[in-house]
Amino acid sequence: MTVHVPVAPTTTELPGRQAVPDRRGTRKPPRPRPERGSSPREGARLRELSRRQVEDRLGELGDLYADTSGGGPWAWNEARGAFLRRLAADARRPGFSLLIAETTVLTGCAYGFPVRGDGPWWEGFDGYLPGSLLRLAGSGRLFAVSVILVQPWVRRQNQDRAWNLARRLQSRLLTDHGATAGVTLVNRSDARTVEALRSWGWRCIEGDTPSTSPMGPFRVLVLGT
Repeated sequence: MTVHVPVAPTTTELPGRQAVPDRRGTRKPPRPRPERGSSPREGARLRELSRRQVEDRLGELGDLYADTSGGGPWAWNEARGAFLRRLAADARRPGFSLLIAETTVLTGCAYGFPVRGDGPWWEGFDGYLPGSLLRLAGSGRLFAVSVILVQPWVRRQNQDRAWNLARRLQSRLLTDHGATAGVTLVNRSDARTVEALRSWGWRCIEGDTPSTSPMGPFRVLVLGT
């Protein structure tokens, strides 16, 4: 599995802030002050969509994914189509759950499914989980987070705050399903996603099982243990 996060912003200049001249007459941007108190974005409402509601809002979800992926029109359409195909496949998994964040518009989403210790092995994770996570799966307390989809400011501002939207989404997924830990796989070459996840509290596990090389194609990341 992978977790999608948006591409890096083209600028980090904060809107509405004006540069001020220094003593040499050049203009220097002011140092941003740390936010205090509640986040102004804390008001985004989180709610779970039923499978039927997911189907009804596929267009919006695809647009959100494409808008946060960057690139030109061709890349936009390709990313949107690939995301919707993956979402349709994951939605058929037992226990699939998708959360959205919205104000007057859709601002984020996250989805995944519980990992069980019985039944067919789940696609993508076989051979990657260490014993501690296998035991959690056996007790029904492991949840696979397949996608976290958020706007660019979420990955570059206040990543360690509890009200960061990505943190709220991932925490709600685990809480709603009584999970002790979340797990995901990220392509080893995708350093940007790994960096974003670690800023939201995930940690990497290396040498996951005796059959998995530390230099394999994926890195296992876990949240909450």
